[in-house]
Amino acid sequence: MSVAPTSEAADRDPAAAADDLDVAAIKADFPILSTTAHGHRLVFLDSAASSQKPTQVIAAMDDYYETSHANVHRAAYALAEAATNAMEVARAKVGRFIGAASADEIVFTKNATESLNLVARSWGAANLAAGDAVVLTQLEHHADIVPWQQLAADRGVEIRWVPLTHDGRLDLADLDRLLDGAKLLAVSAMSNVVGTITPVRRLADAAHAAGALVCVDACQYVPHVATDVAALGADFLAFSGHKMLGPTGIGVLWARRELLEDMPPFLGGGGMILDVTLDGFTPAAVPHKFEAGTPPIAEIVGLGAAVDYLTNLGMDRVRAHEISMTDYAMRSLTDRFGDDLTIYGPTDPASRGGVMSFAFKGIHPHDISQVLDQHGVCVRPGHHCAKPLMRALGVGATARASWYVYNDEADIDALGDALADTDRFFDF
Repeated sequence: MSVAPTSEAADRDPAAAADDLDVAAIKADFPILSTTAHGHRLVFLDSAASSQKPTQVIAAMDDYYETSHANVHRAAYALAEAATNAMEVARAKVGRFIGAASADEIVFTKNATESLNLVARSWGAANLAAGDAVVLTQLEHHADIVPWQQLAADRGVEIRWVPLTHDGRLDLADLDRLLDGAKLLAVSAMSNVVGTITPVRRLADAAHAAGALVCVDACQYVPHVATDVAALGADFLAFSGHKMLGPTGIGVLWARRELLEDMPPFLGGGGMILDVTLDGFTPAAVPHKFEAGTPPIAEIVGLGAAVDYLTNLGMDRVRAHEISMTDYAMRSLTDRFGDDLTIYGPTDPASRGGVMSFAFKGIHPHDISQVLDQHGVCVRPGHHCAKPLMRALGVGATARASWYVYNDEADIDALGDALADTDRFFDF
């Protein structure tokens, strides 16, 4: 039985664009996809953990190191000005990509985990006290749980939990009570385990009506769905470059400028100050007051190139391809394996992202992954940094396949063939 789409993005997705990505041409942009593993072509189905990188991103980073490398914002010579310009051009691209009102609302971090910690340790430490409440959901990644638990231990902050339905969606029946008196709602826009797309705008409207701010973990959302922070109703939004064709070591925190203005710096040192005296310091203007030390300049340039790549593809087309792939994977694998395969999460492809966590015939997920690897098929076994969700599902771990713009139906068929061999290997 299908369930109704659960977000504004899901509502518009099926009609947004045809799945007309030229996957063969896209694959050719990714050098690693022309390699082999154990004598088989590489079938990479772990993009929810980290996506592969196109030549355009690799070349942009190489070009920066070969022609433009210098430290930024700290010198007047031409090379330093070129490096600073490259970094700030990328910041502007990222801002436009998510609909930020200004590039100054884009704070560069080393990953989304740091971005979420920044919110907890800067905004949270400055605004939350004993007895204040933060609302989380059972879908959250540990990066959107542990920083708030740390703050709760330090400050006596109360944490409330939005539970799940049987099919891995948020159970919002008690939302008004959970938000009553709360200061913040922290929610994932798309689950990294069951793929659920959450109704962020509905949640944001309810949170704001209750006087709470909204922090969105958009690591799985921004790479796959056209994103507009204003349309989502977010106050904070975090994501990572490495899940959207960019390099590792670069993350983003977006927040409304007035919030960033009021928040104290997260780290102290060079680059984040306007003045320092023996008696204290004055921080720099946003976003620089949150970017202490030498930033990951080449990685920022690479992220800008990744934004260009996705923009050229068209995010509506990216999303349409993901829905098509998800539909094919769920139908074809269920038809092939029946009740031997359990797929967790919503049953409607338009209600979920390109992430499929599954159980297969009682075989341990790590064993599944090892056999699949012998066929060149890469999937991720484990708890996926979401142990509360695993407990809600009643499992210790799952195998997880996830796809992106460079995957096609042949990759799903290869997964099915490798699962069939897993069945034969364990002789169940």
